[in-house]
Amino acid sequence: MKAIVCVKQVPDTSGKVAVNPDGTLNRASMATIINPDDLNAVEAALKLKDETGCKVVVVTMGPPPAEGMLRELIAMGADEGVLVSAREFGGSDTFATSQILAAAIKKIGLEDDDVVFCGRQAIDGDTAQVGSQIAEKLDIPQISYAADIKKDGSSVTVKRMLEDGYMTVQAQTPCLLTCIKELNAPRYMSLGGIMDCYAKPVTVYDYNTLKDDPLIDPTTIGLKGSPTNIFKSFTPPQKGKGVMLEGADKATCETLAAALLKKHII
Repeated sequence: MKAIVCVKQVPDTSGKVAVNPDGTLNRASMATIINPDDLNAVEAALKLKDETGCKVVVVTMGPPPAEGMLRELIAMGADEGVLVSAREFGGSDTFATSQILAAAIKKIGLEDDDVVFCGRQAIDGDTAQVGSQIAEKLDIPQISYAADIKKDGSSVTVKRMLEDGYMTVQAQTPCLLTCIKELNAPRYMSLGGIMDCYAKPVTVYDYNTLKDDPLIDPTTIGLKGSPTNIFKSFTPPQKGKGVMLEGADKATCETLAAALLKKHII
C-alpha cells in the first residue's frame, strides 16, 4: 500500500511577486514555500503511515530546485520523492498539469489499496482544480475538502467540510482526497529525518520518462498546449494607511461618523 502526495512549491505571497512578459510568474526570482494545504495532505499521508506502515511518496512538478522541498518532506517522514521536471512541462495550466501529474502517478504505480492526497488548492492560483482533474484522468473516485479521514481495508470514509455543515462520504480505493487546513496540524522535520533525508531516493521524471503515456500529448501540455491563457498579471497597488481612533466616548463616535459621512459611506 502507498500514500502518494502531490505537492507544489509556490511563491511566498508575503514577499515580492515577479511576472514574466507572457503573464506567467517568474518563480526563479521569488522566494518560495511549500503550499500550505499540501502540508496538510502530507501530514494525512504520514498519519496513515503511522497507522498502517504504508509507504509515502511525495511528487511535485517544478524546476530542479524543487528537489529541496522534496527533501524537506522526506525529513518529515516521507519515504521517497519524485520530481517531474522538463522544459516541455513549463507554463502548464491546471488542465495540462493534471495530465502530467496523472501520468507520473501511473509511472509510480497506482495499486488497488493506494490513496492519492492533494491539498485543497494552491495559494498562487487558488483554483482548487488540479486534484479533481488528476482523479478524473486516473479514472478513480475523489473526495474533496477532507476534514477527517478514516481508512478501513479497501474503503476510505471522509468527513467533508462544507459552508453550512459536514458531509460524510465513503469511497473505495484507489481514490484521491483533497485536504483542508482543518484536517490536521503538520508535523515538523525531525532531527533524524534531516540527517537521513539525502540517503533516501528522489527520482526525476523528465519528458522522455513520461512521453509514452497517452496523457503526455505535446499539443495539450506546457504553455502552448494549455487551454487557459493568462490575460494579465500584476502586483496590486499598496493600500493607503488606516486611521486609528482611540477612545470610547461621544467625541470619538462623532469623529468616526463625520469621517464616514465625508467619504459617503453613511
